[in-house]
Amino acid sequence: MGLLAAVLLCRSAGRLLVETDAMAPADAIFVLDGSFIERAVEAADLFRAGFAPRILISRGARDPSEQTFDAEGVHLPTHAESLRDVLVNRLGLPAGAVEALAEPVTSTADEAALAARRVARDRWTRLIVITDRDATRRTGYIFRRKLGSGVVVVVWASRRDRYNPSAWWTDRSTVRSTFYELPKLLIYWAGFGG
Repeated sequence: MGLLAAVLLCRSAGRLLVETDAMAPADAIFVLDGSFIERAVEAADLFRAGFAPRILISRGARDPSEQTFDAEGVHLPTHAESLRDVLVNRLGLPAGAVEALAEPVTSTADEAALAARRVARDRWTRLIVITDRDATRRTGYIFRRKLGSGVVVVVWASRRDRYNPSAWWTDRSTVRSTFYELPKLLIYWAGFGG
């Protein structure tokens, strides 16, 4: 009986990770650092569909080589700057509507804190947050906690995201991402995450 319960729980792990919010208009689209291009392209699609007038692209942590070049006065484009270039110069979005954030972040909690400061500064009441499908529940939990009840958070994954919560165990990459994401979700639920 215990083995059957473990198998059923394991098979349900993918659905536990995924939260699907209804898309709604917002003040901005916040693209979390991570996948190379999927999230930014989804933001462009939502922008073009009129869901928000601006896109903010989070910048990941600085790696040692970037720090070395910075110390020598050489600027390497950040991931956020590269994505902004794609959205503006390749996909034709207005330059004033796409912002590559300069502050480096190391976690989703850092990104939520950064978003909270921007939301407060600009008095936004609705924010679309784009992440990977298997991180949607954790991302929603973190952002809603950091931004508070006065801000509606719509967590969204790229429609090109291949994560299948109903059959995550059938693909090697989704097995890996499930076992990477599940402990992170549990840590946040237990109150140990940022």
